[in-house]
Amino acid sequence: MRLETDKPSVLGRVLSDGEARELAGRRSLAGLMTAAGHLRDQGFGERITYSRKVFIPLSQLCRDVCHYCTFAKAPRHLKKAFLNPDEVLEIARRGAQAGCKEALFTLGDKPEARYEIARQELATLGHRSTLSYLAEMGRLVLKETGLLPHFNPGLMTAEDLAMLRPHAASMGIMLETVSDRLSERGNPHFGSPDKYPAARLAAIEDAGKAKVPFTTGLLVGIGETREEIVEGLLAIRRLHEAYGHIQEVIIQNFLPKPGTKMADAPASDLETHLWAIAVARLILGPEMSIQAPPNLRREEMGALIDAGINDWGGVSPVTPDHVNPEAPWPHLEDLATKTAQCGKVLTERLTVYPQYVKNGAAWLDPELRSKVLPLVDAAGELREDDWITGISTEPPAAQLGHLMARSTRTTTRAYTGLMRKAGKGMALTESEVASLFEARGRDFSYLCRTADEMRAQSCGDAVSFVVNRNINYTNICYFKCQFCAFSKGKMSENLRGRPYELGLDEIVRRSREAWDRGASEVCLQGGIHPKFTGETYLSICRAIREALPQMHIHAFSPLEIWQGAATLGKPLDSFLAELKEAGLNTLPGTAAEILDDAVRATLCPDKINTEQWLSVMRAAHAAGLKTTATIMFGHIDDTRSWARHLLHIRALQEDTGGFTEFVPLPFVASEAPIYLKGRARRGPTFRESVLMHAVARIVFHGLIDNIQTSWVKMGRKGAQSCLQAGANDLGGTLMDETITRSAGASHGQEVVASDMESLIAQIGRRPWQRSTCYEKMLSDRPAAETEAAWQNLA
Repeated sequence: MRLETDKPSVLGRVLSDGEARELAGRRSLAGLMTAAGHLRDQGFGERITYSRKVFIPLSQLCRDVCHYCTFAKAPRHLKKAFLNPDEVLEIARRGAQAGCKEALFTLGDKPEARYEIARQELATLGHRSTLSYLAEMGRLVLKETGLLPHFNPGLMTAEDLAMLRPHAASMGIMLETVSDRLSERGNPHFGSPDKYPAARLAAIEDAGKAKVPFTTGLLVGIGETREEIVEGLLAIRRLHEAYGHIQEVIIQNFLPKPGTKMADAPASDLETHLWAIAVARLILGPEMSIQAPPNLRREEMGALIDAGINDWGGVSPVTPDHVNPEAPWPHLEDLATKTAQCGKVLTERLTVYPQYVKNGAAWLDPELRSKVLPLVDAAGELREDDWITGISTEPPAAQLGHLMARSTRTTTRAYTGLMRKAGKGMALTESEVASLFEARGRDFSYLCRTADEMRAQSCGDAVSFVVNRNINYTNICYFKCQFCAFSKGKMSENLRGRPYELGLDEIVRRSREAWDRGASEVCLQGGIHPKFTGETYLSICRAIREALPQMHIHAFSPLEIWQGAATLGKPLDSFLAELKEAGLNTLPGTAAEILDDAVRATLCPDKINTEQWLSVMRAAHAAGLKTTATIMFGHIDDTRSWARHLLHIRALQEDTGGFTEFVPLPFVASEAPIYLKGRARRGPTFRESVLMHAVARIVFHGLIDNIQTSWVKMGRKGAQSCLQAGANDLGGTLMDETITRSAGASHGQEVVASDMESLIAQIGRRPWQRSTCYEKMLSDRPAAETEAAWQNLA
């Protein structure tokens, strides 16, 4: 093993225990740090994270007497043993007001086992143990402030973990060392029963069995050898390999403190600390979060990054570091500046890491999960903006700035090769597509610019739109889709509006009104009414076609087609042929939601599955009926789900060529049942919404030329942003849109053609009115302007 000269790509594998132990004898720090830095970049790219938190010192009493600790105090130095609930909430609320997301509870280890005053105060508070009181305070802070508790309570048994787990998003205990020697007389842990390595390792293992996202780490410089540091890291690795619960490892340097028994001991030297960080990275691999507190090495922060860390840990704008009060936190602006000077970007995170958020059903109590989901994006990371689908009118400034950085031609990831591959019309893999959705900062700028260039290559500078009317002929539906706020049970009046069903005469009247106002298309979709059959859909087509021979009928989702064929006992191809004969021209590609059956099992469990949706579309294309394709994203899905969906659409398009356009539909959460139950995110971020258009352009390059952006979902400025990131179409003027508004959107029901043209012209592009199938409209069908149009394009 030649780490000093090995190429970074060689280091993607896990070192064996023997190879790891060899590192204890290595003194070439520069080589180790270079290798560790490359490995860190493989896992985390240019980002260095931190958690904005408030520290709540619930109790500073402790039964241990660690020789370097100033946090723990004797009762004579404290006014009381515990903070009371009002004091806890006062601190937590200050943290919430300062933008903190985490409440870190620090406390000594089982003080009631040593001090009568602790037992007395706990009894007054209604508890027999410190950990029972901690659970109550965690629950209180979560309920009253929304801050996510993180518990650092010392040793915990399996029973303790079961009690605490529902009230903490994460927990932690520092292993510090695996050296029993340091617990002997004359050493730092003598007289501290909770610092025996075997007891700490058992507690960490119990946390893994309890499926608690967990923090641990080593304290470097208290008398351990380099061999013992390596053994400590190997012990941590073995526990993580067994249970997968260790989300971050802290490599903390010892600093002597006045008034302690180790006040005159030498501080951990920089070389040893950097060596320990680099070795931790090499042993624990590219995906483990490795942390070093920035306040303990304020002048050497760049070196810590170079050694392989990816995280600064918790930084508070409100409270001091109670464990190291002599070392104040750096201001977040300074932390961002110093991080940027090292070529990295400071990024805020939650106390619970993305992999545990994404598998939240296993790792988080339901109440905690309902608090976490609105805070995160599809990757399980902290949302970078407060933009909300269908409601927000202004794109977030930071993301808009990245989007408009048109000169950006560099990327920090291996995106250049993927763009060359996509530019040649080659299919990307699922992993490659998923990686595109992770783009941030200059990577985001790069992908948006590339998508826009592909758009110009395929479609030129024209932006199209269609003058149409939506007719949602019923909102009565017997399906129980968890995202839908539009459909109603037959007698239900919950959510928005009353149940209704339009008769054929009213459908025709609305269609004729649309024609008279210049529409070339009616788009018809509705709930799956328990009385509807395939004959219902045939009758609708016949009635419109008889009244309006030239009107384009764009109607019926694949779910309606599937249900209609089933009720008549006919195969899909036969039913579709009848619909075409009755006047149907094209099909909307809705009811797709996410073409990932693992997600559909929760999102829309009684709906058609992925293969059934694709089979309807395949049959429609074979019958000569063109269709659109959609994706509804930003709920319980993730980037892998998005990649699978796009690749399903791409594969079918390669076979049939029947899709005319792809339409990203960001999830509108406000009134959606699954969101109101605390089981879904609050929709995609602005970055994710724009990226869906950009990535779709890249994935479908050469196959689907038209990428539509929904002004109803994105708003005026959001739609303009998407038009500069790969989209080339604004969809329809609508005239009656109710499905999105039922879910809580407020961007409007209709715009007129002049509004569309103005929106397009503002970004220097040329508008043109199209047909449903992207043909140029004849001059005798101009869009009719009318004062009755509700112009509310936010």
